[in-house]
Amino acid sequence: MNTILLRTPIPGPKSQELMRRRNAAIARGVSHATQIFAARAEGAVVEDVDGNHFLDFAGGIGCQNAGHRAPRVVAAIREQVDAFLHTCFAVAPYAKYVELAEKLNSLTPGNFAKKTILVNSGAEAIENAVKIARCFTHRPAIICFEDAFHGRTMLTMSLTSKTHPYKAGFEPFASDIYRIPYAYCYRCSYSLQYPSCNVFCAHHLEDTFKRVVAAEAVAAVVVEPVLGEGGFVAPPREFFTVLQEICRRHQILVIADEVQTGFGRTGAMFASERYGLVPDLLVSAKSLAAGLPLAAVTGRAEIMDAPGVGGLGGTYGGNPVSCAAGLAAIETIERENLVARAEKLGTQFDARARSWQKHFPLIGDVRGLGAMRAIELVRSPDTREPAKEETEQVLKFCHEHGLILISSGTYGNVLRVLVPLSVTDEQFEEGLNVFEAALATVSESRAVTVPGRA
Repeated sequence: MNTILLRTPIPGPKSQELMRRRNAAIARGVSHATQIFAARAEGAVVEDVDGNHFLDFAGGIGCQNAGHRAPRVVAAIREQVDAFLHTCFAVAPYAKYVELAEKLNSLTPGNFAKKTILVNSGAEAIENAVKIARCFTHRPAIICFEDAFHGRTMLTMSLTSKTHPYKAGFEPFASDIYRIPYAYCYRCSYSLQYPSCNVFCAHHLEDTFKRVVAAEAVAAVVVEPVLGEGGFVAPPREFFTVLQEICRRHQILVIADEVQTGFGRTGAMFASERYGLVPDLLVSAKSLAAGLPLAAVTGRAEIMDAPGVGGLGGTYGGNPVSCAAGLAAIETIERENLVARAEKLGTQFDARARSWQKHFPLIGDVRGLGAMRAIELVRSPDTREPAKEETEQVLKFCHEHGLILISSGTYGNVLRVLVPLSVTDEQFEEGLNVFEAALATVSESRAVTVPGRA
């Protein structure tokens, strides 16, 4: 039996009316990927206000690894709500903050003493990680990467690469931020090919110290183990081996932004584990609390203790309800073995996507790690011109046929999969069938021509 159930055209009349009200009441800068308004959700299914049932391959942009309304999470939230909602940890602390910090200290990579702080969002956590790194090293500079996304606050916007819509018009940005190419093999900044390139992009960091910013001025390198908004680019393992070795040699901290990659998504609790990366500071959020506002910075104890008392914190950071949800979400991921589930889903997607690639020249690249998967659409496999319009057409088809799917990438031409790891095999296949139908329809309607192919 199919999960997708469409009772009205998409968007339905109630969603259309809410969109009219939304446009009148909410600033245009707040975007939305679909035209549907959610009414309820369960597992990997979202029901809209018109009674239509959708398969969710976006998961609130990676917040629902444990699934919408995971039973343990809902029960933990209810129990905490019955106790108290807020005291501010800086005023009257509570056990769940401590318990969650202990759990994160034990889960994150690295066999050394760790400490954690809890805040509200991924961007806030990145800001705090940079504060801590600068305080510990007494150095000002931060190195980040092309195609990176780290948030929308002033500092994280400075670290973010993509100009539109994230940066344009919001200048000037924070100082002492330096950007270098990422290991985006499909669009190599140096026109080289892996593996013969010997991960030149990673070794280029040494050249950066000679031509851009002195190594002794750099506090940290901030890096996503897999690019998120930048297009789900998963680098070769050697990229992080070299990067980490260079940073250690120059006493530069490594900050891993695992906001989107964390908590089972990539087939490990944290993507850093897949690469043998042991970051000095690790930033997590999104699926940490199953979608409730919560983020963390976890790192080496001596580094985390660098700021003085009162130098870190905030009124809402580590809210007790969010902490309860976080503990329950992690328990769900562990007990239901969702890390292994992510690897299985990723293998299934990769097999289907590579078969699509043989039939649809529109697909330029298939990539990802675990259940963090994507395809990049191009006008031609030879020129690799980004197919942004076609990407939007695929998304429109999917939404109209009951599949919530979102895009990413600097050029807006990457379709990414962030399905809840609790999805059933039947639901996953049903969603992939809609995905395939969308690709077929758009490929046929655009009559994409490729030199040497019919």
